[in-house]
Amino acid sequence: MVQGHTDIPLNEEGKIQAKEAAQNLKHIKFDKVFSSDLLRASQTAEIIAKEHDLIVEATAVLRERNFGILEGNPIEKLKELRRLMAKMEDNKRVSYKHHPSIESDNEVISRFLTFLREAAIASPGKVILVVCHGGLLRVLLTHFGIMPYADVRVNNLAHIKLESDGVEFFVKEIFGIEAEKSTASS
Repeated sequence: MVQGHTDIPLNEEGKIQAKEAAQNLKHIKFDKVFSSDLLRASQTAEIIAKEHDLIVEATAVLRERNFGILEGNPIEKLKELRRLMAKMEDNKRVSYKHHPSIESDNEVISRFLTFLREAAIASPGKVILVVCHGGLLRVLLTHFGIMPYADVRVNNLAHIKLESDGVEFFVKEIFGIEAEKSTASS
């Protein structure tokens, strides 16, 4: 099912994955934790933050892409849209709106980068955990030119380690995000 802004809680598998992530990240000293305000992300953030005795600051800015009329539909509808978009030139794809209710890549990356810059400027030298959604990570990697749009597969609990000088971002690590067979010719 296409989720987008649909607010659903973590299922049991998600809770188990979040607890594993908390254990895997236990050795990192986070100074702050931010999360999407959607339950599936904020519950994940709470599980991780508990290991660090931190309070999660939730915000709508970190929500998954709004898939509008596609939300609640079978995931194949989203795959069809991605195949269509994968055939587009980047300059057309980033502003493409299949329907007025669906956020474009430009809209998604604009809110995400603004948040990341503000967080970096407000907390220089701090280690910040941001718990968000796969769609944001996909758009971030394609925006940075690290992976072509059609080739990004974001697994649950994937992460990207970024460093920032407050303006620029530098990708230091990618985990759980992989290139998949291009959907452009499918």
